Amino acid sequence: MTQEQSVNLLRAPAEVKYAEELDYLESIDTGAKPFTWRLSPRMVRMFVLGSERADGIDREIPQKWFGDRSFVERAIVTLASDRGLLLIGDPGTGKSWLAELLSAAICRNSTLVVQGTAGTTEDHIKYSWNVAMVIARGQSRDSLIPSPIMAAMEQGVVGRFEELTRSTSDVQDALISILSEKYVSIPELDDDNIVFAKPGFSIIATANSRDRGVNDLSSALKRRFNFVRIPVVTNKKSEAEIVRFRTVELLKRHQIELDVPPTLLDILLQSFADLRTAAASATSDDEKLESALSTAEQIGVLEDAILHSQFFGDAQLKAHTLAGSLVGSLARRSPEDLAILNKYWHGVVEPRSKADGGEWPEFLAGGREAIATLS
Repeated sequence: MTQEQSVNLLRAPAEVKYAEELDYLESIDTGAKPFTWRLSPRMVRMFVLGSERADGIDREIPQKWFGDRSFVERAIVTLASDRGLLLIGDPGTGKSWLAELLSAAICRNSTLVVQGTAGTTEDHIKYSWNVAMVIARGQSRDSLIPSPIMAAMEQGVVGRFEELTRSTSDVQDALISILSEKYVSIPELDDDNIVFAKPGFSIIATANSRDRGVNDLSSALKRRFNFVRIPVVTNKKSEAEIVRFRTVELLKRHQIELDVPPTLLDILLQSFADLRTAAASATSDDEKLESALSTAEQIGVLEDAILHSQFFGDAQLKAHTLAGSLVGSLARRSPEDLAILNKYWHGVVEPRSKADGGEWPEFLAGGREAIATLS
């Protein structure tokens, strides 16, 4: 798929979206490449974290994932050792985005994905059958439908498993043999009944730390993975960079010309920081917002406010609209979440609007109005 064709996609995968960058990195890459990797580990890291002046390359490679360098390096080393990689953390910490970027850089294919749910079966990670072909010609390799994981094994590339802990123990057990033996047996066939993994095959799985207790991983499966824990971003500077990066992408995708005033971005970041502090000091779940208050949710609030301003406002992002989007996005339980937000608006936003002025008074009014509407 060309970048011109990707314009017609709602969301292009990373290997399509950044094809030009990946082509460039391949052209200058002189490092050793494990297995069938398209880029060396150093170039994979550069693609994910961006280039630095010391790299001495002819063009700038922008940073795409914002987090500690050691997390990315450990993830790359794990995949170079052909062990499974498990990215674990709270919702919205960028686990899936990091998995996609790593897959795109390593094998130029991030779309071999299994989504873990309560309805995921062994067929989703092994194979199924084309019933019409089986009836017409019988069971054969031609009538077999490989799962994304089996396709990754056959091609020697990276397969992805999203939300591993949401799948049942039977599915997790089936994954153990794939990670251990590196092959899948097809007992229905007499000949050509084993699919062996080619060099370069590995699995990147993600798990939500808030799902602990849903379908805990067995000790046997844990031993097949190297764990990389992705923490919630709490550094204001890093969080601001993430939100700006995603906002630029959002505006391009929607073909919107709209400035996000730095003062409003500061208000958004400060509000989430305040609400996280309140959640950390809460003594019960009823005193916490149901939202994880992740960076991804901040981006969602900002996206909602931008689109509302574009379609129903005067194409200018204002504090009143931002406040309404924040309340509307975070008030998921009624009356619990509304009570928490109301307490925050009266106890924190109101004093801050009096002390700091600026955009805070309008933010205060917009939040009060939204809370009153939802109550």
